[in-house]
Amino acid sequence: MAGLRKRQRIQLIMFGAAALVLSAVLVGLAFKDSIVFFVAPTELVAKAQAGEAPPNQRLRLGGLVEEGSIVRGQEEAIRFQVTDNETTVAVVYEGVLPDLFREGQGVVAEGYWRDEMFEAEIILAKHDEQYMPREVADAIRDTGQWKAE
Repeated sequence: MAGLRKRQRIQLIMFGAAALVLSAVLVGLAFKDSIVFFVAPTELVAKAQAGEAPPNQRLRLGGLVEEGSIVRGQEEAIRFQVTDNETTVAVVYEGVLPDLFREGQGVVAEGYWRDEMFEAEIILAKHDEQYMPREVADAIRDTGQWKAE
């Protein structure tokens, strides 16, 4: 009788451990699809040259919209350059830009690096004169180009 109870407890513990492992794996797989890494243009180009920027990996590219770089193409395609004042990356976006999107302003583009161009699916722009996304400010500060007031 004591051996039976001991075996049942061990089975229960084993079942609980297996359920925990399965839960952890499922949570990990769910997070894998929603993780988006932030990169500055310099970092993105370096990763691309090293072969570390796969075309199916979702990224956030942050920097400043380069002056004179916005070109509105046919239909709703818009091309522009994002810079961290060290490296410039071409971005293409199909859709309506935020009202506050301008040249010389901070921007975060979420999308994919494909064929030497960043294909943005989402564009986020600053919302007032004092705001710049923290990641963008950090990337520009790291290049030594930060112009704080």
